[in-house]
Amino acid sequence: MQVFNFCAGPAMLPVEVMQKAQAEMLDWQHQGVSVMEVSHRSAEFIELAHNAETNLRQLLNVPDDYHVLFMHGGGRGQFAAIAMNLLGESGKALYLNSGQWSKAAAVEARRFAQVDELSIVESMEGKQQVVLPELKSDMGDYRYLHYCPNETVDGIEIHEPINSPWPVIADMSSCILSRPIDVSQFGLIYAGAQKNIGPSGLSLVIVKKSLLELPALPMPSIMDYRITAANESMFNTPPTYALYLAANVFQWLQQQGGIEAMGLKNQRKADELYAYIEQSHFYRSGVAATNRSRMNVTFQLADESLNGEFLAQAKARGLLALKGHRAVGGMRASIYNAMPHQGVVALIAFMDEFARNN
Repeated sequence: MQVFNFCAGPAMLPVEVMQKAQAEMLDWQHQGVSVMEVSHRSAEFIELAHNAETNLRQLLNVPDDYHVLFMHGGGRGQFAAIAMNLLGESGKALYLNSGQWSKAAAVEARRFAQVDELSIVESMEGKQQVVLPELKSDMGDYRYLHYCPNETVDGIEIHEPINSPWPVIADMSSCILSRPIDVSQFGLIYAGAQKNIGPSGLSLVIVKKSLLELPALPMPSIMDYRITAANESMFNTPPTYALYLAANVFQWLQQQGGIEAMGLKNQRKADELYAYIEQSHFYRSGVAATNRSRMNVTFQLADESLNGEFLAQAKARGLLALKGHRAVGGMRASIYNAMPHQGVVALIAFMDEFARNN
C-alpha cells in the first residue's frame, strides 16, 4: 500500500531526496562517514553550503543586494530575531493578522518593541476572506510591515502582493518555493524549513542588505543577521544534516523544472481538490475561494460526528495526518511540493467513497 503523508509539518520530503539520503547515510562523498559526522568547517561541507545558497538564489532569482542566511530556531525563532534585528531602540512595526501564525508573530515581537496589529480577515456568508486595507505612510512611522502569505492552520492564503509604504516582511514558512515570487518586493522573507525546504531545525532568511544598516537591539549572537551574514551562516555549527537535506531539495526542485513548473503542479493539485469539495454536499470549505490556500486545504464534514471514522478509514488507506489543527478542527490536507499528484487523486477517491457510504 502506498502511503501519502498530508502532515502540515514536519511534512513529507521528496522520495528521491530521501532515497539519496538513505544511500549516503553511512558514506557521504566516498569519505566513509556520514555528512552528520563531517566538520562544518571542512572544504566538502563549505562547498555543500555554498551550492545550496547558489541553487536557492537561482530558484528564486534572489537579487545580489540580498543576503541568504541559514539559521537556527525555526519560524518562531525568527519572530523574535526580526524584531531584535530591525526595530532598534525605538522602532515600531505593523503586523497584519490573518490567522494563527501572523498573530503569534506579533505576540513575540511585542516582547521586544512596540507593535501595532491590524486584523484583515472577515467572515462573509460563513466563509473567511482577507480584506486588505489601503496602507498609507501617515498611518504610522513603521520600520516594517509583517504578514503571513499562507496561514497553515486556517488554510488562508493571500495571493496578491502587499502594497506597502514600509519594507514588507513575509513569513513564507508554508509557501516558499511553491510558486514564483518577486523577491525584490520584500525587505525580508523567512521560513521554517519543515514544509517545503527540509526537516525541522533549520530556518531560512532572505534579507535586503540595506535593512541591516540601522543599529539592532542587544540579542544572542546566533540570532544576529549581521554576524550570520559576515560569517556566511557559519558563525557556529549550523544544523548540518538539515542543511544537507535542504541542499538536496533545492537540486530536486531544479530537476522538476524550477519554481514555475512547481507552481503549475501545485495549482493543479489544489484546483482538483477544491473542485471536488465544491461540488460535494458532504464536505465544505470555510474559506472564500479568493483566499484558499494552495498548500493547506482545510475542509469540514457536513456531519462532524463522522470525523473520527473518516480519519480512521483514511489512515487504513494510507492517507495520513488529515486531522485539522486543534484550534480550528475539521480536516486539513497539506499538499506541499513533495506531495505527488497521485496523492491528491487518492484522497479525492477516498473522500468520494466515504461520502457515498455515509
